[in-house]
Amino acid sequence: MERDSSSKASRWDELATDWCPVARALSVIGDRWTMLIVRDCFLGKSRFEEFQTSLGVTRHVLSDRLKRLVERGVLERNAYSQRPPRYEYRLSEKGRDFAPALVGLKDWGKKHMPVRKPAAT
Repeated sequence: MERDSSSKASRWDELATDWCPVARALSVIGDRWTMLIVRDCFLGKSRFEEFQTSLGVTRHVLSDRLKRLVERGVLERNAYSQRPPRYEYRLSEKGRDFAPALVGLKDWGKKHMPVRKPAAT
């Protein structure tokens, strides 16, 4: 089956119904900003400004990813201020269940993608 290349969103959405559980998981968590937002949640960050400072992502992209994570049940959004309206984002049970996969990625990265410091000149 050839995937429709008309829009990035439709390609991700198609993965949600793929026969492969890895593909279905990637439909929710499979881009770098989403993965790093979830990582930051595990590290205790919960507010928009904290994510933006940590990641350096644009406000538009961050807002989009947070909305998708809430819609998919990975994060829960709760108001912490009414004026102005402000929200915090916490991992749901579904989000917390992602911990073993995140630890696996971290361990793989440490083993196979070590930080290389430039040689001193």
